[in-house]
Amino acid sequence: MSTPASSIDIIRNIFDEVLSAHQRFAEYGLQRVATAAAAIGAALAAGRKVLAFGNGGSAADAQHLVAELVGRFERQRRALPAVALTTDPTVVTAISNDYGYVHVFVRQIEALGHPGDVAFGISTSGQSRNVEAALVSAKARGMVTIALTGRDGGQLGAEADIHLNVAEASTSRVQEVHRTILHAICSLIDRNETLE
Repeated sequence: MSTPASSIDIIRNIFDEVLSAHQRFAEYGLQRVATAAAAIGAALAAGRKVLAFGNGGSAADAQHLVAELVGRFERQRRALPAVALTTDPTVVTAISNDYGYVHVFVRQIEALGHPGDVAFGISTSGQSRNVEAALVSAKARGMVTIALTGRDGGQLGAEADIHLNVAEASTSRVQEVHRTILHAICSLIDRNETLE
C-alpha cells in the first residue's frame, strides 16, 4: 500500500523543522550545554547527586537522564547517583494531596537535596510552577540549579544558575532538542575522567 504524497510532505516538513530547531540552538546554546555538563560532572566527582524533575514529557526526559547516569550511556563506567523525582506515585500523590501539586518537587528537594547536589528542572514552557518552586528551594539549600526550558524560559529559567533554553514555540520541537541536549550532557559525562 503506497503512502499519499501529502503524508510524505508532512513527514518531510517535520524532519526539516527538527533539523532547523537543532541548528538554531547550536548557534547560541552549545557553551551552556558544556557548562551544565561540567557542573554535573563536578558535583558527581565530589560525591554529590543529581535530582531531576519535570511534568509530562519533561518527566520522561528527567527519568531518561537519570537512567543514563545510574546505568550507563555509551560506555562502561561506574554508576552515578541520580534520582528522578517523578517516579514514585505514592510520594507524588501524597504530596499533591496534602500540600498541593506546586509542592510535589519542593518536598522531595527538602527531603533529598543537600548542598552541592544538582537540581535539574525541565519545562518545555518555562512556566511550570512546581518546577520553578523546586529550583528556588534547591538554590536556598545550596544546590546547583539547572533549568532546561523552551519558549522564552520564563521565570523558571531566570531562577536557575545554568539556563539551557530552546527558544522554539512548538512543544514537540523543544522536546526533540531537549533530548539531544541531554544526550550531549551524558556524552560529556562519559568522557569525564574523574567519573571512571
